Amino acid sequence: MKNLLKLLAVTVFALFVFTGCNNDDDPANNDFFAGTYKGSISYREGTNNISSNSGSVFVTKIASGTKYNFAFSDKIPDLNGVEFEKKGDNTLVNIGSNESSIITIDSNKLTIIYTKDGKTWTANATR
Repeated sequence: MKNLLKLLAVTVFALFVFTGCNNDDDPANNDFFAGTYKGSISYREGTNNISSNSGSVFVTKIASGTKYNFAFSDKIPDLNGVEFEKKGDNTLVNIGSNESSIITIDSNKLTIIYTKDGKTWTANATR
């Protein structure tokens, strides 16, 4: 019986996620957001370079409401817990952004140039 209830709870949650987050969802205006952006991605750490012109980034807004996680394809390490603030009507920009580290996201486009601890992530992707 407990397994059945767990299965039911997971099913309801999955239905919520897949029906609640379509391509028209705006990450700036939703309490919960999950979406996949596809395009060119890259990662560099020392001599380790990974890049793909057909990669993807799965973006999720975590419980705090201002922090996001970025799960990259192609064995690129994830970026987790990046804090954002709203700029304009529908765009989010990471807090502490500057010329060498900026992430912008809206309902259609994700742009990343992010450097931390000698590691650099980039993305130019759309939904």
